[in-house]
Amino acid sequence: MVRPYSILMVCMGNICRSPTAEGVLRARLDASDFGKRVHVDSAATGDSHVGSAPDPRAIECALRHGIDISAQRARRLAYEDFENFDLLLCADRTILHETRIRKPRTAHAEVELLLDWAGVGKKDVPDPYYGNSKDFERAFKLIDSAATGIATRLHEGRY
Repeated sequence: MVRPYSILMVCMGNICRSPTAEGVLRARLDASDFGKRVHVDSAATGDSHVGSAPDPRAIECALRHGIDISAQRARRLAYEDFENFDLLLCADRTILHETRIRKPRTAHAEVELLLDWAGVGKKDVPDPYYGNSKDFERAFKLIDSAATGIATRLHEGRY
């Protein structure tokens, strides 16, 4: 059996942006019947929230858009993720830099900026953690645009 293409979403705490990105991308891929061919997960560069559910504001924001991320639990980026995933998509340039530093030289995974790889532009998804519901909504909209771009790119075979 052929292993599905695999994407890991990465942010600092794995409680706001990356679990939202995981949930939104899964929803977009499932809606296009591509979900069974792509494995999506998320992780953090830090370890302060390991084992925690997503931030309640992220859960609430995603639910407003029909996506339930409440069952996800934060985990830290692991050495084996660079072998187990084909693509690691980072929420911002700081996370991109940290993730590239951790990547073993022999690992096959690509490490890219989420919005850039998705065709949305070379910009960051702002971290809404210290913000309000509007900041979570703003981050969600950027992530949703990225998820649509990723789904399109995968359907076109550009990965």
